[in-house]
Amino acid sequence: MSDHSGAKPSGGFLKWALWGVALFGVAAVVYIIVQASIKPEQDTGLKAVAHGQMKKLVSPAEATSGPPNIFYDAAGKPLKVADFKGKVLVLNLWATWCAPCVAEMPTLAKLAGEYAGKPVAVVPVSVDTPSDVDKARQFIAQHAPLSFYSDPQMKLPFALKPAAAGMPTTVIYGADGLERARLSGGADWSGADARAVIDHVLADR
Repeated sequence: MSDHSGAKPSGGFLKWALWGVALFGVAAVVYIIVQASIKPEQDTGLKAVAHGQMKKLVSPAEATSGPPNIFYDAAGKPLKVADFKGKVLVLNLWATWCAPCVAEMPTLAKLAGEYAGKPVAVVPVSVDTPSDVDKARQFIAQHAPLSFYSDPQMKLPFALKPAAAGMPTTVIYGADGLERARLSGGADWSGADARAVIDHVLADR
């Protein structure tokens, strides 16, 4: 009986092995192409100054203007993000049913106070339903110098590009009306870390 222990692999096995290597190579090339096509965050320079909780800020891949959707001020006047062009806009989407929103509101009030008289607008827009608007209005009244704004149909969060991931969401727009960064979830806006971010955007007017 002959010894076949040193026999070479069959041609069929080699063919399938070569096909496997080729497919792996194609997959690797496709992966590289896809990764290259994914747009990185826009380089706004904010990462260099964002510390503490501000590290959660994410800059958009492309600088886009705010949505054209209408929200309302305390007097019922319709407004749009574009109406704040010329100022650094800190747009905060919140609701009374959102515990992190309620918790961070005093810090947004302090931020607004720090920039009183400067071209910075801190605009908290309530997305509470019409039945809860009075509750939201009373809550904001306790946090001067903030003013009351509302989006009772809750359209603004979904009109953002990309849509808001949840409440609260804070979007920072430059004086040119283009989005610089956004932060999903609650944060402390009352300290030096937040001011460093706003000062950076303010200097880029």
